[in-house]
Amino acid sequence: MIRTALTREAIEPEEVLRDLSTPEDGAVLLFLGVVRNHNRGRAVEGLTYEAYREMAEKVLESLVSEAEDRYGTDRIVLLHRIGELSVGEVSTAIAVATPHREEAYAASRYLIEELKERLPVWKEERYRGGESEWVGGREPGKGGGGP
Repeated sequence: MIRTALTREAIEPEEVLRDLSTPEDGAVLLFLGVVRNHNRGRAVEGLTYEAYREMAEKVLESLVSEAEDRYGTDRIVLLHRIGELSVGEVSTAIAVATPHREEAYAASRYLIEELKERLPVWKEERYRGGESEWVGGREPGKGGGGP
């Protein structure tokens, strides 16, 4: 079961995991990226994600296909929110089911790192006091930033 999506709806962990694994799987790994209340020393109240939808959907599909080939599983869910989010809301969900934990961890790590580098999504942070700022992603091959 492969599932990818950009969504304006809340991401529910139980729904992400539903029907993901098979009886052969010994590992089911769920990663949730959540909106934190701070960034670069500023108090964050929420954020907005915008995306170039057509391109982003293709990138999500491509990432999952790559992970499927690399880690030998066709049981992957990769979701990313767009629109307005509050502190504590899930912005990204990655779920992977594999026979062994090593592949599940490796696939999940691969997906989040590549997602941060390649997904055409932009983030505007809203700060305490009413200010907001578009926060740059990271340059390919460099750390920090990103969705």
